[in-house]
Amino acid sequence: MKTFDAKFDFRDKRNLSLVMDFYELTMSQCYFNRDKNEEVVFDMFYRSNPNGGGYCICAGLEEVIGYIQNLHFEEEDIAYLRSLNKFSEEFLDYLRHFIFTGDIYAIPEGTPVFPYEPLIRVKAKIIDAQLLETALLLAMNHQTLIATKARRIVQAANGRTVMEFGARRAHNFDAANYGARAAYIGGVLGTATTYAGKEYGIPALGTMAHSFIQSFDSEYEAFLNYAQTYPDSCTVLLDTYNTLKSGLPNAIRVAKEYLEPNGYRLKGVRIDSGDMAYLSKKIRKALDEAGMQDCQIVVSNSLDEFLIESLLSQGAQIDSLGVGENLVTSKSSPVFGGVYKLCAVIKDGEIIPKIKVSENIEKVTNPGMKNLYRIYDKESGMALGDIMTLVDETLDPSQDLTIYHQMNYWKNKTIPKGSYELRDLLVPIFIDGQLVYDCPSLAEIRAYSEKELSHLWDEVKRFTYPQTYYVDLSRKLLDLKMKMLEEVPK
Repeated sequence: MKTFDAKFDFRDKRNLSLVMDFYELTMSQCYFNRDKNEEVVFDMFYRSNPNGGGYCICAGLEEVIGYIQNLHFEEEDIAYLRSLNKFSEEFLDYLRHFIFTGDIYAIPEGTPVFPYEPLIRVKAKIIDAQLLETALLLAMNHQTLIATKARRIVQAANGRTVMEFGARRAHNFDAANYGARAAYIGGVLGTATTYAGKEYGIPALGTMAHSFIQSFDSEYEAFLNYAQTYPDSCTVLLDTYNTLKSGLPNAIRVAKEYLEPNGYRLKGVRIDSGDMAYLSKKIRKALDEAGMQDCQIVVSNSLDEFLIESLLSQGAQIDSLGVGENLVTSKSSPVFGGVYKLCAVIKDGEIIPKIKVSENIEKVTNPGMKNLYRIYDKESGMALGDIMTLVDETLDPSQDLTIYHQMNYWKNKTIPKGSYELRDLLVPIFIDGQLVYDCPSLAEIRAYSEKELSHLWDEVKRFTYPQTYYVDLSRKLLDLKMKMLEEVPK
């Protein structure tokens, strides 16, 4: 077993251990009183893709790791909890010496994921597992949501670069920084959030605001000053006064009178308002006529994947896009409904499955301690679906594989033997409380995500009525689920 290595220390400099729902502590007090600290298994999963999409991009694991590495209760935490008159001194002393000792398996960041499959599996003493709930959901819900939104926007841009511009619209500091991180996993080129550039190595990007231009006596003077300061990377903002009658002529003038005579080129022009399809065509024509075919047109202003698709379908001449509030808040679908559910209790080494039943069929859980596999077609390399099994099952690619709908036996698919390969999606992160996972760099996660997406059919990735990706059960798991449903008191 690998011992702790400071290289993989992702602890937040703050102690965020009390960022948890209060019921995690009240339940834990009850468990403690009854000496009920048996091992359990929890799954973290979600039930539907944001925006009616076909998949999500898993993100947030590194933040989860940092939280668990730093999970402890300081004396000031104990004093606060004591002041609430809810907890015994014996339980507070238990918290004072608390160390997470369980096992965590998770899907690596950047992996395309689908509803109902466990993104994280926690096997631990029940108090350990319970205390993780809120922080685990916070990290995974937020970053998976933003990474997914970023991927949709990058897909809509169709090869054009996308920059994340959302810090000022994010829901406070952490949302801005972790949002930038997740957006980079999702495929954006860089971020305007400087702290995220420092912390995560994301390219930090930005040029000027309208206030910069207004501070000078003339628009031309503002452009010239910026060009003199950054001659090899000059991009100017055209729409402070009048995009076509003022901003564009002054940009061309600066290029011709200062940049080109000194051996430089105007890198780009940006528009942040107006009819971007119409304006971009007019700007492109004028730039080309001035011999500035290499000058890029950058657009911003409340963009999302739907507006980007519309602009490009209208023939907009856009080379790069800055996307802010609609990305960093996932404005069109701002909540990622990840949940954390008990699926097994372990007594005397026996795994006893548990199930949550609901009149809403989508809220019925899959019982037992489970593994998750992705099935690939051997010939094409494309993903055929995912299958959940109980942990004691062994799948053999030399045999036919039948996968079953999560609630119906008649909805099944058989994949012929020898035609498929399997990959275990859940990898060990913590074993007996020790970190055993070598976290990849952010650039590696991003590249991995691009590669994994290439194994999904285009039909799954389309925005409108995407093909539903198979997330099915083994026969043994479905049998268990149906049996437990039949035994529920009517």
